[in-house]
Amino acid sequence: MKKSSKTGSFTTYMKRYWQLYVMLLLPMTYLFIFKYLPMEYVQIAFKDYNITKSVWEMPWTSNHGMKYFAQAFSNRDFLYAVRNTLRLNILDLIVGFPVPIIFAIILNELRVPRFKKCVQTIAYMPHFLSWVIISSLALQLFAPSSGLINMVIQNLGGDPVPFLNESNHWMFTYLFIGVWQSFGWNSIVYLAAITGISPELYEAASVDGASRWRKIWHITLPGLKPTIVVLLIMNLGNILGSNFDRPFAMQNNMVMDVANVISTFVYTHGIKGLKFSLTTAVGLFQSVVGVIFLLLANWISRKLGERGIM
Repeated sequence: MKKSSKTGSFTTYMKRYWQLYVMLLLPMTYLFIFKYLPMEYVQIAFKDYNITKSVWEMPWTSNHGMKYFAQAFSNRDFLYAVRNTLRLNILDLIVGFPVPIIFAIILNELRVPRFKKCVQTIAYMPHFLSWVIISSLALQLFAPSSGLINMVIQNLGGDPVPFLNESNHWMFTYLFIGVWQSFGWNSIVYLAAITGISPELYEAASVDGASRWRKIWHITLPGLKPTIVVLLIMNLGNILGSNFDRPFAMQNNMVMDVANVISTFVYTHGIKGLKFSLTTAVGLFQSVVGVIFLLLANWISRKLGERGIM
């Protein structure tokens, strides 16, 4: 009787919610075809790549399959790329992570709807520009001699600032442009979280005589805390990852000591240098470290009383 009861309840459940599972079928099929099936090619990191053979026919490398991992960690360019990736991502996290939160709170406090929509639109627009366009704009603005910013500085009697051709200045420019490009779009999640906070809390605080700052500190920020924690965990999971287009479009030969990151190293050595086994090993190392950071951040958040992402 118990078994038939469970079967009946499952049948009733599926009849009621089968549409949801049908909708889930398409993204699951996409994940399986484009995310899971290609995982068989991870073997290339442990094999001698041969374009004429399938991945299952390629011979295993010497040194217990760790040949290309050893090559990667003995490669000075790779070690510099790891250092630069960590440095730029940590600075991005420190500088760029709080900006969308602050922007979302400021937008929420605006009381003129038309002005608020105008500011939102202007802030979202850079997200839809490719990094090729953004790097071209940066060159027009920050070029040492012909850039608009340096022309203004020189007309005011100052010396030109090497925004793009000196390592420390380049890092500042890289971070500034990255924040400008992403903060508006990233604030959407926080704005959505703010709308989920009960208006009754703000009304009760107003009755108690709380100032606007007190409402932000005691209502808005605690309401955003779960969202902040989840996004922080996801960002920490990508601490050794890096997009290809941003550093590749912004770098130049004068700042390669700080601009060469793992993604550009993989492009240079893997695609241009045809070292597919080496760069697959690098990508696998990058993914494993990212998972470790993700699990560690999730564990810490749960220990601190937050739900985390798992």
